[in-house]
Amino acid sequence: MMWLTVLAGAAGCYALKYVGSIIPAHILEQVTIKKIVLLLPISLLSALVAVQTFATSQTLVLDARVPALAAATVALKFKTPFILVVLIAAITAAALRYFGLAT
Repeated sequence: MMWLTVLAGAAGCYALKYVGSIIPAHILEQVTIKKIVLLLPISLLSALVAVQTFATSQTLVLDARVPALAAATVALKFKTPFILVVLIAAITAAALRYFGLAT
């Protein structure tokens, strides 16, 4: 049963790639399509960050991830290199959990 799911997923990916390759160029060059394509990754990544930060299973959770995200946001505001942003967020979450201020 698992292999059927894997094969169905592979077929779906192939079909999506095929459909994307047969779209005429004049459609892809429209201003509206270009704007959507530019904003789509930003919205998807924002949604992923929101879900991973504020949700556990089916519940809303406010734990050490929230202040870690806030610290990362401040670091990004000051144009800190990405690896330092990740370290600042990790250290913030670890310190809050270590001192018992968050779960």
